[in-house]
Amino acid sequence: MKSGKPSYFLVLFATIFAMVVVILGAWTRLEDAGLGCPDWPGCYGFIGVPETAEEIAQAEAAFPDAPFEAEKAWPEVIHRYFASTLGLLIIVINVIAWKNRNTTDQPFKLPLFLLALVIAQGMFGMWTVTLKLWPQVVTTHLLGGFTTLSLLWLLSLRLNNRPWQQPNIPVRQWTRLKPLALTALILLVMQISLGGWTSSNYAALACPDLPTCQGRWIPPMDFANGFNVTQEIGPNYLGGQMDGEARVAIHMAHRIGAILLTLVLGFLIFKLYKNSGGREMKRLANVLLGMLVLQLSLGISNIVFALPLWVAVAHNAGGALLLLTLVTLNYRLNKVSTF
Repeated sequence: MKSGKPSYFLVLFATIFAMVVVILGAWTRLEDAGLGCPDWPGCYGFIGVPETAEEIAQAEAAFPDAPFEAEKAWPEVIHRYFASTLGLLIIVINVIAWKNRNTTDQPFKLPLFLLALVIAQGMFGMWTVTLKLWPQVVTTHLLGGFTTLSLLWLLSLRLNNRPWQQPNIPVRQWTRLKPLALTALILLVMQISLGGWTSSNYAALACPDLPTCQGRWIPPMDFANGFNVTQEIGPNYLGGQMDGEARVAIHMAHRIGAILLTLVLGFLIFKLYKNSGGREMKRLANVLLGMLVLQLSLGISNIVFALPLWVAVAHNAGGALLLLTLVTLNYRLNKVSTF
């Protein structure tokens, strides 16, 4: 039996590549390099980063309000080129899907949706720059990246021909886990959204201590302003514009979300171990437990060590891997229900 339908390995490569793009996006955002290039799609009017003294002088003359910083421009340009390459990969995937549209079980709508999504991502990437890091756009752009990654992984699962071990327990027993697994997935997406909102509003260090916040169990919080999605655009959100109480509200919401998600995932893992009737499901439970412990450790480390860059980037990558694990679990549970 072949290991996959046409384009399987290409989609698998694109999934790995999308993971790299997500990590680069986190790196760019956390380096405060989102405006490393004040224009789009170029960088100070150049295809790449200005390097010579003459190019730098030309760049600063063209953008006098945005002094050139090479250490900020490079992450932004690298992220843009990697994201553009991912877009080209998805175009190729769509061409192959169209050529094989009459093949049995060949997904076609999903690649087409991915193409539309990556085009939208390009637009949000542009608006991230032109709207000067407006939190609504930055958060939506982050969610779009996670969605692209998870859908590419789902497509690779659908294209994979290799059989997987069916649980050797009654199907009804497994289908009871579907609502719980779906709930965990929805809560994770919400938590990722809160994480994006926390990062785009520079609220990660609003509470520098644990388990309290600024020495209090219930610090002053302004949820109305912290979650005001109708705030005006601009002039520039680099560094954030919200006051302290609004940022504390965002940070505390992310903490509460993490506690709730941990409880639900813990219960899901317990049920998976209890009902384990196959090696693959038990393996998924092990991965889920490992990713949960890793994410909690990284989240706590972000606070204790004042948001080290590599820890914050790893926290984003861990969230993406946790998302892929839950996508896999939900896909497998839905496949079980068809037998």
